[in-house]
Amino acid sequence: MNQPQKHDAIGRRKRECRQSTGKRVTPQERDLLWFKKIHQHGPLSSTYLHAFSKHIRHNEKRSRDRLTDLFNEDQTPHGGPYLARPFQQFQTYDARYQDLIYDLTPAAEKALKEIGMWSEYATGHSGPWVHSYMVSCITASIELATMADPKLGYIPQEQILERADTALRYPVPFKNPVAGKTETKDLIPDAIFGLEYKQAGGSKYRFFIVEADRGTEPSRSSNFNRKSHLRNFLQYREYVGRGLYKDHLKLTAGMMVLNVTTNTITMSNMIKLVNELSQQGNNYLLFKTCKSFGQYFKPSKPNFDILDRKWRRSGQDPFLLR
Repeated sequence: MNQPQKHDAIGRRKRECRQSTGKRVTPQERDLLWFKKIHQHGPLSSTYLHAFSKHIRHNEKRSRDRLTDLFNEDQTPHGGPYLARPFQQFQTYDARYQDLIYDLTPAAEKALKEIGMWSEYATGHSGPWVHSYMVSCITASIELATMADPKLGYIPQEQILERADTALRYPVPFKNPVAGKTETKDLIPDAIFGLEYKQAGGSKYRFFIVEADRGTEPSRSSNFNRKSHLRNFLQYREYVGRGLYKDHLKLTAGMMVLNVTTNTITMSNMIKLVNELSQQGNNYLLFKTCKSFGQYFKPSKPNFDILDRKWRRSGQDPFLLR
């Protein structure tokens, strides 16, 4: 049986192939923080992971070297290497020159469970891998932006779901405009999180749903078993507009939906569709483009504009999350 080649034609080590040197690796504070952030957000690149840990170790090259050890070395207390490099990131012609993206292995999951940092409520994202990675980058960028502002706090998804003792999936009724009758379909947001606004008189809170679209979802579909922008907006009219989320998530604070797409044409069409559904506009559906997740995949850098720049709305003034 042929063994996979671990070096390329000019002798460079292939980044997707593990090569242990026999070094013994035991997870340290920084490593466990990386495991936790991947667990909370999903797959993240070395740039994101270093940004989360630079208060512990400032040198970014040392971070990349440590991540390499966590990927390659299998002599660990938990039975194997701690990090994986998802193969999907290597399917671009210039993959060797991009940041490496990491995900957890069973050994890392075991390490988190051992110290009580694992949560069954930190559910993974559904859908294609690039879509899941886009969602991870959105929520991680927002958390990183809050870390630079002492007046803001980030509330991760698992904390919200654990407090309510519920799953992310929730059945939501809506009126099917094609069939002319009410149907109930499961609503499964890509992610949820909260922001704590720290003020002198006490903290205030607002919660957010993330819906990421890489241009693969149709605007409308006659088959309402398929997810579309129209079905999404009809369901969020019930879930957010009529407050179903308050029962589902046991929340009293407001909720907004962050619709992130990769180009302005799709965003404009989405806003136009909301205009058709509500002549008065809509104050809880927010829209923004993120071009780095377009047709040609490339690992994203942290994007603080998500928090620092205003989001568009239908028939309402733009909205700033901060």
